[in-house]
This record gives sequence, C-alpha cells and structure tokens, in this order.
Amino acid sequence: MKALILVGGYGTRLRPLTLSVPKPLVDFCNKPILLHQVEALVKAGVSHVILAVSYMSEMLEKEMKEQEQRLGIRISLSHEKEPLGTAGPLALAHELFADSSEPFFVLNSDVICEFPFQEMVRFHKHHGKEGTIVVTKVEEPSKYGVVVYEAEIGRIHRFVEKPRVFVSNKINAGMYIFSPTVLNRIQLRPTSIEKEIFPVMAQEGQLYAMELQGFWMDIGQPKDFLTGMCMYLQSLRHKAPDRLHQGPGIVGNVLVDPSAQIGEKCAIGPNVTIGPGVVIEDGVRIKRCTILKDSRIRSHSWLDSCIIGWSSDVGQWVRMENVAVLGEDVIVKDELYLNGANVLPHKSIADSVPEPKIIM
Repeated sequence: MKALILVGGYGTRLRPLTLSVPKPLVDFCNKPILLHQVEALVKAGVSHVILAVSYMSEMLEKEMKEQEQRLGIRISLSHEKEPLGTAGPLALAHELFADSSEPFFVLNSDVICEFPFQEMVRFHKHHGKEGTIVVTKVEEPSKYGVVVYEAEIGRIHRFVEKPRVFVSNKINAGMYIFSPTVLNRIQLRPTSIEKEIFPVMAQEGQLYAMELQGFWMDIGQPKDFLTGMCMYLQSLRHKAPDRLHQGPGIVGNVLVDPSAQIGEKCAIGPNVTIGPGVVIEDGVRIKRCTILKDSRIRSHSWLDSCIIGWSSDVGQWVRMENVAVLGEDVIVKDELYLNGANVLPHKSIADSVPEPKIIM
C-alpha cells in the first residue's frame, strides 16, 4: 500500500521552531512529528510513502533517506513549485498512485493520535465506495467545519462550516483513505480537498466517515503542541507505561531520553518531555513542557507550559510560563521572568518579558 503525507506548508504557526527545521522534523515526544505517522503506516503494511513538500525539502530528504533504510520502505518526495492546497498534491503525484487498484492513505502532517490505519482499510473495503474520512468528536463544534453523516453506516451527507446551531460534533481528523478512481476528480491546480472535492463526493454517496477512538490533536501551533503532548503521554501511560520515566522528583507522566541528566531535588512533571543530551541542574521545577535536544536548564528555575528549543540555555532562578517558546540556541540570563515570550533563534535575553510578545 501507499500513502501521501501533506507536508507542504511553511509551518508559520509553529515558529520559532520551524525557522530551524521543517515542521515535520520538529521533535514531538522525542520523535519527529512525521515519524510518528510513518512508523504507524509501516505497521499497517504501507511500503511506499510519498511526501508532498515545498519548503526546506533538502533537510527532509536527508532525514527521510536515513529512515527509508531503517524502516525498509520507499520514501519519495513530490515537490510543489507553487502551493497546491490539500488536493493539488494528489494530482501532482498522480502517476505514483495510478499504477495500482489498491486504496491509498492521505494524511495531514500535523495530526497526532493512535493512528487507526488497519481499521481504516477494513472500513473502507467494507463500504466499497471511493473515499473514507476519519472524524473525531469535539467539545465546541462551532469553531470547526463539521461532518454530518449516518451514524449506523457512516455515509456522509454534507459538511457545515462553523455551525451556529448544533448539527454534529464530529470534525474531519485529517486522515483519509481513497480508491484510485478519486484521482480522476482532481486537476493539477491549487485545490482544497475539503471544500471542492469532498462535498461533490458526498453528494454522489461516495464518501464515508469512520469515527476515531481515543485522543486526537492538531499539533501545528505551540499551545496545541503542548496539549497534544499531554494526551500522547497519557496514552503511553495506558499502552506502554514502561516507556515513561520514574524516579525521585518525577510526578505523573514524564518522558526522558536516556542521555539526559537530571540534578538533585528537582520536581519534574506532570506532562514533561526531556530530549537527548538535555541537562537539568539542581532544584529545577518543570511541568507541562517540552525540552528539546542539548538544552540546559540551570538551577532553581521554574518552567510551566513552555517549549525550549534545541541547544538553548535557561539561566538560574528564571521563571517561564504561559506557552513561552524559545527557538534554537537561545540564551536566557539569570533571574528573568518570561511570560508567553516567543523568542527567535540565536537570541540572548537579558531583560524580563512580562507580557506575551515576539522577540526578534
């Protein structure tokens, strides 16, 4: 089987991290976002993954070459010269799918969940129509476009954008499986699969919805990245508790790379991910944070709801909170307060940031 992952965007919502690496290679729970998807696809029997790319593709290509060998699959890059939306990339990669009658996967690269790829194949083959969308339940449907479908069999009737009155609480989860005939519907031009292709398929009775079980998050921006991390760690607690860290000062769900060092009298957790080569000095308090590779958090600092970029250095007695994000190689001097600061790579911060802002 084959799969297309829509990697194209510039990752602007996840800046400053995406100023250093393309978004699919940003580490989420100590593994690049993209690898969570690719490894799950391989488990479901996918042997060829196509990445629809436009930005920073050299870095992606290099990383994927290594993964190709490790996973024993083929990974191709399909280059967009201009942004082609969510359907155009399918037309661009047309010849890679047209040589088979097997259904194929299409995924948005920002989605994290317990990927139900085998169930998707079974469900799709069972209804026998052209397309299957995975849908997930949300608390506030008025913020999203919702999917209205027959709960018993999954046949989709229509889509309603940001409904004022309740029609459904299921939204598109950004994971699809299609039969190759769907390619006849798509032309090589910027096209939205959600707005232009899906409504027509639904009208013709060719589109079905499968409801996702378990957690789901679009982790394309820092606030949601941290929420997704909490959900993922909780899912590990149920599925693979031995992967979570235990020891003095560890509270709740904490993921620690074996090469990281944690000092004395720290309180780490709940919901913390600590990457490779990270050094956490004595008396540090961290909760609901991701600390990326080779960063150092100096003694007695206090971090809540932050993302610390690669090779950054947070001084002593620093307090950071409210979705503060440091880009790569940022230095925060001692005894500062950072409230929701968004700091671009290679900066040195010598003054407190009492109100959320971008530091260029």
